Amino acid sequence: MARNLFGGVFVLALLTGAAGTSSAQETGTPVFRAPFRAFEHHEFGLSISDPGEGVGAAFEGSYRYGSGAYDFGLRGGIADYNGPGSAALLGADFRTQVVSYSESFPLDGSLTLGFGCAFGSDVEDVCYLPVGISLGRRFELENSSTVFVPYLHPIVIPTFSGGSDVGFSLGLGVDIKFSEKWAIRVSGGLGDLEGVGVGIAYLR
Repeated sequence: MARNLFGGVFVLALLTGAAGTSSAQETGTPVFRAPFRAFEHHEFGLSISDPGEGVGAAFEGSYRYGSGAYDFGLRGGIADYNGPGSAALLGADFRTQVVSYSESFPLDGSLTLGFGCAFGSDVEDVCYLPVGISLGRRFELENSSTVFVPYLHPIVIPTFSGGSDVGFSLGLGVDIKFSEKWAIRVSGGLGDLEGVGVGIAYLR
C-alpha cells in the first residue's frame, strides 16, 4: 500500500512538473523515454507537443521495434512555426536497459541514444544528437491492469545548425499503460527549451 501511495504522489508530481520547460529529443520536440518498453514486439504511436517559444505545435508519428534488451524507434512529423512557416521532423533512437532495480538501487535505468533533424525551406535546419539515461520504476494499481511508469530522463544534446552547441535537459514523464494494447505518455522537463508532449501508443 505504501509503495502504491508513493507511486501515485510521484506520478502527480511529474505531471505537474511537465507543464514547465523541457529540451529537445532527436526531432527537437519534448518527447522523452521511460527506462523500458511497454510493448512485447513493436508499437505504433502518435504525439502532439508544444516545443516552446517560436513553435505553435508539432505532430509526429512513431514506430518502435524491440528485440531482447534493445529497442529502436523511428519518428517523423511536422512542426508549425509561429511566423516563417513549418519544418519537417525526422529522427531515430535506440534504448537498452543497463540497470535493474534492487535493494541497493531502487530504480531501473536505460541508456538512450538518438539522431534527428528539423528542416524546412523557410526555417533554419537543425540536427540533434541526444544522449541520456532514463531512470524510473513500474507501479501497478491493485485490482487493475493499469501500470504507471514515472521516470526522470537527463539528456546531453549536441546541436548542429550552421555551428554547434551543447544543451542539457532533465526530462520528466509518466507512461500509463491502461490495457494490454494501449498506453498514454506525458512528458516535459527542465532545460534549454520549453514544452510539453502528450502521446498515445498501440502496443503489439
